[in-house]
Amino acid sequence: MQNKTGKENKISRRGVLPIIGSGLLIPFLGFGNSKNADLVQPNEKEEYQILLKPDGTAVKVKVSTLKKSKIIKKNISNNSLLNWLGRKL
Repeated sequence: MQNKTGKENKISRRGVLPIIGSGLLIPFLGFGNSKNADLVQPNEKEEYQILLKPDGTAVKVKVSTLKKSKIIKKNISNNSLLNWLGRKL
């Protein structure tokens, strides 16, 4: 390409680097998902409780789900718990 002065405009590395550098800064400016971020935050405030499954693994469960659940047997013995876990005495 030629300018009005007759000099050619060549794209050099020195001319491309500022463009690439400024392009990498765009994600830090904060454009975009500001509406979605407000929707996610209230869900993160929910409390969780760690419970034990029959196979011995731990699971995080929402406290609100536990409050809605039905209690089958409130106080159990150690032997009953070990039998439920599948371990023999």
